[in-house]
Amino acid sequence: MSSATSSSPSTLLGPDGPLAGAIAGFAPRAQQQAMAEAVLAAIREKDVLVAEAGTGTGKTFAYLVPAILSGRKVILSTGTRNLQDQLYHRDLPAVRDALGRPVEIALLKGRANYLCRHRLELAVGEGRYRSRAEADKVMRIRDWAGVTHRGDIAECVAVPENDPVWPLVTSTSDNCAGSECAHFDDCHLTRARRAAQAADIVVINHYLLFADMALRDEGFGELLPAADAFVIDEAHQIPEVASAFFGLAVSSNQLLELAGDATTEYLRDINEDAAFAGVCERLKKAAQDLRLAFGRTQRRGAWKELEQQRDFATLRDNLTAALGALHGALRPMAERSKGLAQCAARAADLEGRFAQVFDAAPEGFIHWFDVHRRSVSFHLTPMNIAEPFRAQMEELGGAWIFTSATLTVDHSFRHFNAGLGLEDPRCESWESPFDFSHQALLYLPRIEAEPNAPHYTGEVIAVARRLIELAQGSTFLLFTSHRALREAAAELTGLDYPVLVQGDAPRDVLLARFREHGHAVLLGTSSFWEGVDVRGDALTCVLIDKLPFASPGDPVLQARINAMRKAGGNPFMEYQLPNAVITLKQGAGRLIRDVTDYGVLALCDPRLRGKAYGRIFLDSLPAMPHTDDIRRVAEFLRLNRRPERGGDAASLSA
Repeated sequence: MSSATSSSPSTLLGPDGPLAGAIAGFAPRAQQQAMAEAVLAAIREKDVLVAEAGTGTGKTFAYLVPAILSGRKVILSTGTRNLQDQLYHRDLPAVRDALGRPVEIALLKGRANYLCRHRLELAVGEGRYRSRAEADKVMRIRDWAGVTHRGDIAECVAVPENDPVWPLVTSTSDNCAGSECAHFDDCHLTRARRAAQAADIVVINHYLLFADMALRDEGFGELLPAADAFVIDEAHQIPEVASAFFGLAVSSNQLLELAGDATTEYLRDINEDAAFAGVCERLKKAAQDLRLAFGRTQRRGAWKELEQQRDFATLRDNLTAALGALHGALRPMAERSKGLAQCAARAADLEGRFAQVFDAAPEGFIHWFDVHRRSVSFHLTPMNIAEPFRAQMEELGGAWIFTSATLTVDHSFRHFNAGLGLEDPRCESWESPFDFSHQALLYLPRIEAEPNAPHYTGEVIAVARRLIELAQGSTFLLFTSHRALREAAAELTGLDYPVLVQGDAPRDVLLARFREHGHAVLLGTSSFWEGVDVRGDALTCVLIDKLPFASPGDPVLQARINAMRKAGGNPFMEYQLPNAVITLKQGAGRLIRDVTDYGVLALCDPRLRGKAYGRIFLDSLPAMPHTDDIRRVAEFLRLNRRPERGGDAASLSA
């Protein structure tokens, strides 16, 4: 057994520890060591720990080391699949090898991330493709299917994992045949789940965690109850993700998929009566008509809008009748075809769920709809997830560690703890080891317009132009709305630096171009506010146009606000403001990512100065000098600019 077994996390993460010698670029940090000790204590004592670790703390190693040392079964839940892959393929093996501990690790994603051999056979056998390009992609996937061992679609370089062809060859909980499938024994998803059962440390993501908590459907089986500890990284995302799973959601797409699958299974197994195709087409048309009634604009709306829409009741009744007709046609066929038996079960389940979501919302739930490009979904979302989440924690037991760089508001964990129903957890906060007082400058430009004024974005663009010149490109412009982003993209012409705009290419492609050029300007909205890591001179300025309050027109937010007011609370101070502070901290966290980084954070919103709550935002950020003088910004950038970038700050002349 390695000597690492008896060493403390602080020693292992110290200057003479095994990680310092084995991992390139590793730098010992006191904050990291303290966090690792706290995590190990929480795991051993089956305690609840809420840990905020400022940018640069190295929180990943701070929980991986104690997870490996503990000798317990640990579930690591991350915010995204990209972070999952990084943990499983890079960070965990590196730490495990450095410590010399032979722990078994596994990666488990949701079923939509694994190739389904049965669905691939159907897609190839039917040959009914929407285009030649789609047919070509299915053939490329078929070739990859012959060589892949894991079936993880992220590994298929021939077809991007976000390509719309993948749903043809992956399963859903509705259409998976389970143990009845001919490919069950060599199913990629089944193998991944078996590996997770046997592993010491399992890497999942938040969506998978809550899908299993709420539905017990994604198939962990005995995985969650068998775990001794749960480490929840990017924990600030948990309340929103949990809300999606502790409620009910159904969509028109589910009906289209059911009708399509029922047609395929009928033609393959029975194919006696052409009338069945008409029953399936009736359901397809009812689902499509319902979607068309919502128009082209993608939006979220409150249920009362549907009640005021004259044709909604008719469309709803048509859909309900068509679904009932298909269920009725499928029932007598169930004994003759396993595939049709499964379709009958799906139809029955969808009948119940649509009936529930079309009925009046139960007490404590928010009723709303969401219009997507090709479908419409209907939702019942819990007003508060604290009670169901706490119940799940108590049922599963074990240790729970919640960590993120952004959990506190004005140095308090109260908002986060209350949102998850955490009663008296151990709370720890470690500030960033980066020297923000020297590495960063906060610029608060004097903008006279109010944020809701029509010409406000124009004033922000004027500030952005000057900062881009001073920073020689190397700038993120982060917006709180797509409208403002589009306006800025249209106005920022004639720059000496390339302008990259969210939506013009996938996020990872834009970031790669930004890093590679070194002097580019990138415009983004919410998806660029977190999970983005650009180090060095490629990013020396981050501008944020407004304080990131959620849209007051959002039906879920509005319902929560109304409920809190009715209960005598203050929704702005208790809910809207804390969420905006955490989001701002995430956006601001894009700037300084390394000990050698430097840069300017520009916050344009005049409410930071003019409103009393502005202090809460400013006090929640890392301590750094403030200025409203553009000349000081120019001097800061000039003094910190590395010689290889060349040139002084641009002229300040008007």
